[in-house]
Amino acid sequence: MTDRLTITRPDDWHLHLRDGRMLDAVTPDTAMHFGRALIMPNLVPPVVSGSDASAYRDRIMAACPDGASFTPMMTLYLTEGTDAADLVAAARDGIITAVKLYPAGATTNSASGVRDIDSVMPVLEAMAEAGVPLCVHGEVTDSEIDIFDREAVFIDRVLDPLRRRLPALRVVMEHVTTSDGIDYVRSGGESIAATLTTHHLFINRNHILAGGIRPHYYCLPVAKRETHRLALVAAATSGDPSFFLGTDSAPHLDTAKLAPCGCAGIYTAPNTLACLAQIFDNEGALDRLDGFVARHGAAFYGVAVNDGTVTLVRTAAPQPVPDDRMTPEGSLTVFDPMVPIHWAVAG
Repeated sequence: MTDRLTITRPDDWHLHLRDGRMLDAVTPDTAMHFGRALIMPNLVPPVVSGSDASAYRDRIMAACPDGASFTPMMTLYLTEGTDAADLVAAARDGIITAVKLYPAGATTNSASGVRDIDSVMPVLEAMAEAGVPLCVHGEVTDSEIDIFDREAVFIDRVLDPLRRRLPALRVVMEHVTTSDGIDYVRSGGESIAATLTTHHLFINRNHILAGGIRPHYYCLPVAKRETHRLALVAAATSGDPSFFLGTDSAPHLDTAKLAPCGCAGIYTAPNTLACLAQIFDNEGALDRLDGFVARHGAAFYGVAVNDGTVTLVRTAAPQPVPDDRMTPEGSLTVFDPMVPIHWAVAG
């Protein structure tokens, strides 16, 4: 039995840091353990230009603790008014790493997202030519489509036709939640990959709805049936380089989570590595954790793995859920996986 595990300093390939006081409160949790993170651009207003991304990166670095070895990797928010030339220049100059496609209305701060994929085809063509990856929130938003079916329908209606039209476009299907998504990525070749979140490896829709509504487990894409969760765990722990960590850690104040129309998002940054070690341990796959958190994503994005390491230790007693984070505007609840976690980051 392994009681101590040292892994390459990991990456988070899908992270929300927000802005202002929230940014100041949550950035240290990621900077403590991660070497890099791909930062989502859905601010208000969104990050839509190279200059926006550069300014946001500066604010993130200002929020990092002194001495932290952390690099934010920036994205642009794809809109129907995106300037292709500015986008390509920002990628060429190293300001951005990828571009994010939000279907309009799909999730938090997605009102500026894309309503008609054809309207952004010139931008997508420029991205394919320049080698800029597209990160997709893979859900349709049609009101007639059941919320639990929106990922599968997105693959059929939007993603597969897009990839057939632009086979050179590199695509990351973010926060996959269904076996449909897993199967599609596995069969899609080297130009597509997927991120998997920490929370979707632990929760299914019963955690949100059975025995009472639990707003702190509400996220988008929403958690699905247990059969889908098991498919995600199998993919994460398989060693398949098409799958890598993107936490989608998404902080919201408790007042926003517990409101009559509560916000979607789960804050997992403080305990992600401990939770993942437990999942991989349960599956007898601790030797594959390093690939999932530190190597597969770096290879897809074409960057070197991080310098340095992080050590995890097995503990006899279950680890407590980290304390709520406090901001000047209120409290922020950290993810409770609702199972014993016998791993902790050393030191």
